[in-house]
Amino acid sequence: MVERSRFGVEERRRPQETEENRPPISSSELSRGPAELAGAAELVEDRKPRVNWRVFIISAAIILAFSVWAMVMPAHAKDTMHSVVTWIATNLGWYYVLTITLVVLFVLWVAFSKEGSVRLGPDHSRPQYNLFTWVAMLFAAGVGIDMLFYSVTGPITQYVSPPSGTGESAASAQDAVIWTMFHYGIAGWSIYALLGMAMGYFAFRWGMPLSIRAALYPLLGKRVRGATGDIIDIFALVGTVFGVATSMGIGVVLLNVGFAWLFGLQEGLALQIALVVVAVIMTVAACTSGVDKGIRVISELNLWAAGAMMLYILVTGKTSFLLNAMVENIGRFIFTLPERTLQTFAYESGGADWMAGWTLFFWAFWLAWGPFVGLFLARISRGRTLREFVIAAITAPVLCDFFIVSIFGNSALSEVLNGNKAFAEEAIKSPEHGWYSLLEMFPGAPFLIGLATLSGLLFYLTSANSGAMVMSNFSSSIPDPSVDGAKWLRVFWALLTAILTVAMLVAGGVATMEYATLIFALPVTVIAYLVMASFSKVLRMERAEREGQVMRRRSVAAHGGQAPEKTWRQRLARLRSYPSNKAVAQFVERVVHPALADVANEFKQLGYHAELTATPNAETGIDEYTLVVNMEDHRNFHYQVAAVEAPVPMFGGRSMSRQIDVYYRLEVFTQTGTEGYDLMGLTEQQVINDVLDRYEAHLSFLQYSSDHDYASLLTPPPLPTESIPKVPGAHLKNDDGGPAQA
Repeated sequence: MVERSRFGVEERRRPQETEENRPPISSSELSRGPAELAGAAELVEDRKPRVNWRVFIISAAIILAFSVWAMVMPAHAKDTMHSVVTWIATNLGWYYVLTITLVVLFVLWVAFSKEGSVRLGPDHSRPQYNLFTWVAMLFAAGVGIDMLFYSVTGPITQYVSPPSGTGESAASAQDAVIWTMFHYGIAGWSIYALLGMAMGYFAFRWGMPLSIRAALYPLLGKRVRGATGDIIDIFALVGTVFGVATSMGIGVVLLNVGFAWLFGLQEGLALQIALVVVAVIMTVAACTSGVDKGIRVISELNLWAAGAMMLYILVTGKTSFLLNAMVENIGRFIFTLPERTLQTFAYESGGADWMAGWTLFFWAFWLAWGPFVGLFLARISRGRTLREFVIAAITAPVLCDFFIVSIFGNSALSEVLNGNKAFAEEAIKSPEHGWYSLLEMFPGAPFLIGLATLSGLLFYLTSANSGAMVMSNFSSSIPDPSVDGAKWLRVFWALLTAILTVAMLVAGGVATMEYATLIFALPVTVIAYLVMASFSKVLRMERAEREGQVMRRRSVAAHGGQAPEKTWRQRLARLRSYPSNKAVAQFVERVVHPALADVANEFKQLGYHAELTATPNAETGIDEYTLVVNMEDHRNFHYQVAAVEAPVPMFGGRSMSRQIDVYYRLEVFTQTGTEGYDLMGLTEQQVINDVLDRYEAHLSFLQYSSDHDYASLLTPPPLPTESIPKVPGAHLKNDDGGPAQA
């Protein structure tokens, strides 16, 4: 059966069941995502978070069962996981390496494509946090205390027992620090960037929940609301809990030594459990503070403490050697990055074992942390462009990582190169003691150890606090991306993560944590591929909209285009006018409202489903008028007029006294943000003409989008279309009262 759609396109209807279940194939269908993901009208209205009990119960049961198994049968748990990890390293090592490589290439493609200018939010949105605070939160959330743990043992191990070549040689010394920089470099942050930009894009630009399932809506459609979406969230949540528990476990192993050194406490499992309890208490205390206060303050303090610690070591240590080595390390890292990224050591004896203990573990670690850090980064990045988000994520925190790894790693390596064999053996066999042994070698050791322990504690608390917040979000249905899950959920997940951490400490410590991370991160690789496919599809929709706007008439105002045509007197008068709130309100009631009402009535008389609504704006006190023309199966036409406060400029050719600091612009908004021009001073007919220009441009976009929707293995082909007849509504009145031409 062939029917003509509201905007004139003939389309062949599929069976109703197929229509309901297929994923969206255009941005017009994508706009229905918020309602379909909510699933219930009342959820859209109250916008309150609700517990997803299926995700919550199943995820909690899996983690609790694993914890009980690890504590009751620790030896059996460790041996079983070791066998599974050996199989993965032997048979699937290439898969992990290939996955990370593709993720790195994908995020770079997004950043440097034309769609890199798309914002995580409407086009007029701007960042909430300043650059320093934002980078501090990026760094603190994306890096755990484990980096301090591996910053000494990693370089020394690669020097003594490199993956290839001869140990304790000039070649192994040259690569020793670079391997640790590689493991804490661009690869991990690319995973964070991928999941963060995808979740942030759908949440802030399309109004969907801030979740993994929302990022897969273009691929799976309504199915993400049901069992399929729940399975995705369970995988993401379980992987996140294991990733955070691993970081916390490594953290307590390290801090256990520091607190014993500073306060004369007894090292061991009891002190480690006490530190886990401290993390839970701090998380509970932070539940009332949220992102803006608790995590933000800890993040900034964390960056300052880490910076002070590095500066102290740099100044009191071998300054010239450390700076020379750092420059060489960064240069060698850059030029060997492609080779290392695809390195699997297939021709090396024992290559699979080395990969399992190092590269594959770190790749699995970042994958397990990906949903957790990605959601947190998205939560704090509204208003950033995709390009800004990706480039900042893979540069600023990575440089901080490099600085820490290079300072610690080269300081430790220098000691070994000078013949301190005992220190090398200690750093390899007991990394936590090796790290503190290095600190003891600097002048003012008590001060440095206290500062280092504080920095480690802040890393530890940040991961625990932000991790609990993200886990509560993953186990909830939250329509509003600016809202977090219930506080009691954060407390619950903090407690369960603590139980899991203790269980893995009982079952074998750091080695068991590495095994568990490598195993439970495997399903997250599938999520990464699905997110890349979904996000590439939606970026094609963005491209279609942008290029469709180029097809509009020259008189149309758009992003970077021209505003509605005015007479020269209108233009000159507008240049010297800074209207007050009262003047704009009068103009809206006398000109804009009647014009939009006339257009809406004419649309209705012609058989369209048009609606004009007025919404009070509490900030400006000026009603906002929105005209919506329903396009049925396609994106609705949306024309909104709203007052925007703007500062009065300090320059201009007209002499005037600045008695006011702000004035008001009357801007036009579409579904993706402001069009950037001002309607003040136009006549009623000019406003009507602008509405028709926008409507014609919308039809051009729908046509272009329909012509450029591509079929894929995961999505059905676009609906067949025929030629578009003359624009509906073309006989609405133009300036001279005659029929307008299409």
